[in-house]
Amino acid sequence: MAAITLHTNRTLPSLLHTQTPKPTFSHNLSLISKSSHSQFHGLKLSNSSHLSIPSSASAKSCILAKVSEGTLPPVFTLRDQNGKTVSLSKFKGKPVVVYFYPADETPGCTKQACAFRDSYEKFKKAGAEVVGISGDGSESHKAFAQKYKLPFTLLSDEGNKVRKEWGVPSDLFGALPGRQTYVLDKNLVCRLVYNNQFQPEKHIDETLKFLKTV
Repeated sequence: MAAITLHTNRTLPSLLHTQTPKPTFSHNLSLISKSSHSQFHGLKLSNSSHLSIPSSASAKSCILAKVSEGTLPPVFTLRDQNGKTVSLSKFKGKPVVVYFYPADETPGCTKQACAFRDSYEKFKKAGAEVVGISGDGSESHKAFAQKYKLPFTLLSDEGNKVRKEWGVPSDLFGALPGRQTYVLDKNLVCRLVYNNQFQPEKHIDETLKFLKTV
C-alpha cells in the first residue's frame, strides 16, 4: 500500500474539487430570466425547463385564418336576430361584408356596429350587404339591434362553430374572441380579410375603401 501513497498534504477529494465548477443549467436559466423578456408584452421567462416560447414566425402560423383571400369560405346556416334561419348562399349575387365580433353590448363592438349602421347607405350604394356574427343568442342580438337601430343582419353562432370553421383568430392568448372582417364578392369568394381588435371602426373604413375598387 505504501507504493500508492500520495505525497501531498491535500486529500484526494480536495484535489478533485480544484477544477472550476461548470455553471449548472438552472444557474444559466436564472440569468436568462433576469435579463430576458418574451416578445409578448413583457411576459418573463420562468425557470421551468419545460417552458417553450414560440418564435414570431411560429406564433403567426398558429393564428393564420383558414379563410384567406381567393378562397371560398365554409357555408353556414344560422339564426338571425328575429329567429329566422339565414344561409350564406342567400347573399350570392352581390358583395357581402361578414364581420365577426366578440359580443353584443361591449364598448368596442357597440362602436363597430354603430359605425356600420352610420355607413350602411354607403354599403348599399356599393351594392353590398353587411352581416355581423358573434356567439350571442338571437334574443341578445334582437335587443342589441333594437337598442342601436341596426339595419343589417346579426347572426347567432352559439358554440362558435362557424368562427372556428372560418379560422377567426383569438386575441389576448385566446381569452378574447377575435374581431375580423371578410369581404366576399358576388360569387362568395373572399377578397379581403381585415383584423383589428382595438380599432373596431377601422373595419368600416377599410371595407368601404376596398369596395370602391371592385
